[in-house]
Amino acid sequence: MSQTQYNLPLLEAVCRRGVLCASTIRYWRGCKRLNAEDLGLNPAQVSDRLIQLGHKQLVPRDALAAFSLIESRAHAMIEGSSFPFLGGIARFVPNPRLATLTNGLDKLRDEFREATLDFVAGYGPLREKAMGEWSEAAQQLNGSADMLLATIEQSFPPAGDIARRFGFETRMFQIAAPDNLRIEVAESIDQMEIADQRRRVAEDAQRRLQADLDGFIRESVTTLREETAKLASDVLATIDGSEGGVHQRTLNRLTTFIDSFRTLNFAGDGQLEATLERFRQELLNRSAEDYRNDSTAMRSLTDGLNRLRDNAVAMVRTEGRDVLQRFGQLGARRLAAVS
Repeated sequence: MSQTQYNLPLLEAVCRRGVLCASTIRYWRGCKRLNAEDLGLNPAQVSDRLIQLGHKQLVPRDALAAFSLIESRAHAMIEGSSFPFLGGIARFVPNPRLATLTNGLDKLRDEFREATLDFVAGYGPLREKAMGEWSEAAQQLNGSADMLLATIEQSFPPAGDIARRFGFETRMFQIAAPDNLRIEVAESIDQMEIADQRRRVAEDAQRRLQADLDGFIRESVTTLREETAKLASDVLATIDGSEGGVHQRTLNRLTTFIDSFRTLNFAGDGQLEATLERFRQELLNRSAEDYRNDSTAMRSLTDGLNRLRDNAVAMVRTEGRDVLQRFGQLGARRLAAVS
């Protein structure tokens, strides 16, 4: 079996289960890295123990707080709906999560656009106010104040360019299997050598792709299993530390996790999905009040959480190899059906 034949079923299965997402959020950070010369000081005479230079804020932090918040929310939204793909070149978003993620990012992009318009409109007065504050601070530097103020003023982008420092871009990519390497008929020894080199490069690339895909699927499966074990442990600790027993928000947290797992389970981890569904049916059909009023039911809940945690930990030890084998077979059956 060639490397291409070995790779394509696995890649085909990944292609059908989701897309890649790459997001870039740019905004002016309002920082300037100061060095000794900016303060009119001799670098050789500056002690790092006494003087802290480095990055300094040109404007108050709250002037850019909206952008920082949007950026963190966008990253959290993407990370919560995806897995790092092939070393982090992009994020793999399973199909069931795509619509929710796209809608959420669209709303954040609208917020970012509005915040940008507000910032650009107020940039002139903000810059003047900041320079006034820097001027007051610079007076404490004796003879180096002019040099510092000149450096700070030059660090502010011109008003006409500031809008270009902001951008919110998200791209979705459909993964596609690479075209087969085409080798032309060689008419000379040199061409034969080049063709042979190209073939070796292609085969090496296929081997690396196979290893990368194997690792990606195993890591994704293991991540969900680890999160399951951690959640069960956290809930047990919460119950143990609560005087009133279990709370409804704790049960809701378990239900939400199970729903989320089903949309992230692109690799088809049937063993863990069945375990979670069984836990839902057996232990999440009661209210928190019912559990607090029934000690026998409460023991059943904690026993179930212990089993869930232990099963998830045991699954983690397999490193996803069990799921990987079945996942590749799904792609192989798909290719056989369309060939």
